[in-house]
Amino acid sequence: MNQKPKQSLEQLYDLVNGEEETRLCRDIPESACKHLPRNYFAYLSSNILSKLADELSSARLVLPWLFSAMGAPMALVGFIVPLREAGVLLPQLIVSEYLRQKKLRKYAWLWGAGFSGLCLLLVGGISPFLSGTVAGLLSLFLLLAYSLGRGICSVSAKDVIGKTVSKKRRGTLMGYSAGISSALVLGVGLWLSLAKEQGNESVPYLLLLTSGGLWFASVACFAQIKEPAGATEGGRSPLKAIRQNMSLLRDDAMFRHYLLTRALLLSVAMAPPFYTLLAKEGSDSGSTLGWLIIAGGLAGTVGGPIWGRFSDRSSRMTMATASLATGLLGIAIAVVYQFGYSQILSGSWPQAALFFLISIFYAGVRLGRKAYLVDMVDGDKSSYVAVGNTLIGVGLLILGGLGFLAESFGPSGAIGMLALISIAGSLAAWKLKEVSG
Repeated sequence: MNQKPKQSLEQLYDLVNGEEETRLCRDIPESACKHLPRNYFAYLSSNILSKLADELSSARLVLPWLFSAMGAPMALVGFIVPLREAGVLLPQLIVSEYLRQKKLRKYAWLWGAGFSGLCLLLVGGISPFLSGTVAGLLSLFLLLAYSLGRGICSVSAKDVIGKTVSKKRRGTLMGYSAGISSALVLGVGLWLSLAKEQGNESVPYLLLLTSGGLWFASVACFAQIKEPAGATEGGRSPLKAIRQNMSLLRDDAMFRHYLLTRALLLSVAMAPPFYTLLAKEGSDSGSTLGWLIIAGGLAGTVGGPIWGRFSDRSSRMTMATASLATGLLGIAIAVVYQFGYSQILSGSWPQAALFFLISIFYAGVRLGRKAYLVDMVDGDKSSYVAVGNTLIGVGLLILGGLGFLAESFGPSGAIGMLALISIAGSLAAWKLKEVSG
């Protein structure tokens, strides 16, 4: 790097983080300290781009809209979230142990991100020329491959930032990343909401192509990180790691109760795609999709702080409240559609309001269950996280079969069934042992 750009980068880093004379380098190797400004902004830029790519290819919004646009069976929509999430969760036990044997983890992230971008480009590029079941099945296969790449990124990114960015600066970095990417997502949603009604069938395909391109831009940024070599000792074979970690299920009754609760709460994660289909049935314009994107973005911005304060008091009640609210909303929607009053929910604004609510409730369940695990487990939590993610990945695949309900009873029927499971999940969360406070 030339001396002048390097000095400018260091000055910007000091300005952003309030450092003037002594740079804060804690918990990272000395060799990484001199590259801290470069690594900070490389990781920040990459994270912003990858977060934006994730939102523009959202499994809860954009992908269900895409499947509907290409005429894929509704039954396949139920598998979008399970395959997208399970592909990330299931390999984590194996991938994490494999990466422990590598001194440099940055290249694993680069390969995973490049593969993810390629898969999204293929979905966006091939799907317009296919239709129906063939298009849906091919897209699901590519989304599973995409999520496997995301799983590699998820595991390796934590190691890379741990070696290249000071501990006291990671929270600030992630905060900037979340704020900037959220603003960009809202900008895209606003642009779409103001778009003309005609010729918008291409919008979901263009969003997927844009997401793929953003992943490759993110790769270019992440490649600029100067990563020091890390330790490789202490690694276990993947099979040995699985056997040892699974013993937690046998020995920890509270953890089993938590996993049962989390499995029931998957119904909340499964619901948003059917809200998307409900909205598209009323209006398939790009403007409606834009308003839904805005609603989802605002829900993340508003819901995070509210649920965060609530979970500090009781993560158990956070899960219970958000899941109960999901259940009541879903039952109300199913009743309205069942008795022929769906016209009161027609139009972009009512559907955006519904999507805002379900996104708020989903944020509460997600934050609550993460906070509960952190509070429940003292010491090293990695084994609990790995076991939980693996089993929940299996549960997601099983729950994906509920998509066939949408084929038989429409999106409102699927929402109603998921609502009943959400209420059961709320009861299970309420019965959990209090671990907060």
